Amino acid sequence: MSAPLLRVKELEKRFAVKGGLFSRDREWVHAVDGVTFDLAAGETLGLVGESGCGKSTTGRCILRLIEPSSGEVWFEGKDVTSLDGSELTALRRDMQIIFQDPYASLNPRMTVGAIIGEALTIHRLAKTPREYEERIVHLLETVGLNADHLRRYPHEFSGGQRQRIGIARALAVSPKLIVCDEPVSALDVSIQAQVINLLEDLQGRFGLTYIFIAHDLSVVEHISTRVAVMYLGRIVEIASARDLYTAPKHPYTEALLSAVPIPDPTVKRQRIRLQGEIPSPIRPPSGCRFHTRCPIRVLPLCSTETPPLEQKSTGHWAACHLRG
Repeated sequence: MSAPLLRVKELEKRFAVKGGLFSRDREWVHAVDGVTFDLAAGETLGLVGESGCGKSTTGRCILRLIEPSSGEVWFEGKDVTSLDGSELTALRRDMQIIFQDPYASLNPRMTVGAIIGEALTIHRLAKTPREYEERIVHLLETVGLNADHLRRYPHEFSGGQRQRIGIARALAVSPKLIVCDEPVSALDVSIQAQVINLLEDLQGRFGLTYIFIAHDLSVVEHISTRVAVMYLGRIVEIASARDLYTAPKHPYTEALLSAVPIPDPTVKRQRIRLQGEIPSPIRPPSGCRFHTRCPIRVLPLCSTETPPLEQKSTGHWAACHLRG
């Protein structure tokens, strides 16, 4: 087995918040808490879970857009968390991101050509003005846009076209890993399918590796090689997409899957309705963090002992005391 392209070990990110209006004491939001996984070259890892579970923070910590509080991130054998200055700048060529909101992630005062070409300038990837423009035109055509779009501004494009511009910007430096931070959640359903198909096509053409972040399990089903499910800052289950969708091992994953719409009206699925609200990440529950909403919990086991993320079957890992 070759070494993984990316290795994340015990990654944590805590954000400080004030305890009260007149309090000097600090409390901590445990946004990411002990996330561990490996990612092979050419693979797509779907990272799913409810809003606020730490998916986007995990992706941004991996890229050092947000500094992690602790843990290890290794990319091609390099410790990402220890890099600085020119070394970190050089790493940006290999690790890129596609942001969620195509309206907010593009500078409205820059032309499309300048937005895409900025990375070419920073990394000195074009030697002449002619080569600079040719590369931008090639990138635009690669993502399904026209060459004459390079002199237009972001407000002149639809949401789907803007996201294609964001994809072209990420591709400009020929990266190996792209974090797709909910890249289709702000788009219409018909446009979502087009963007996902484009990402799959680009992966096949350029050998890309993806971390595909989404809150909708149905979105990641076909694009992902493996899927990791997060709850309150932790990964509670990780498996191949086929195993996770056909035989989930964690009750939280089962609840998420029960909410996925089925296009065939003759097929009925029993909906699992979770009780209560998601606990505060400032004061997460003891033991299993899901036990306050879990329909199969056994007390006091689930409320006092933290279940490890352990292998339940070949390639299938889950953090649950009650599922084997």
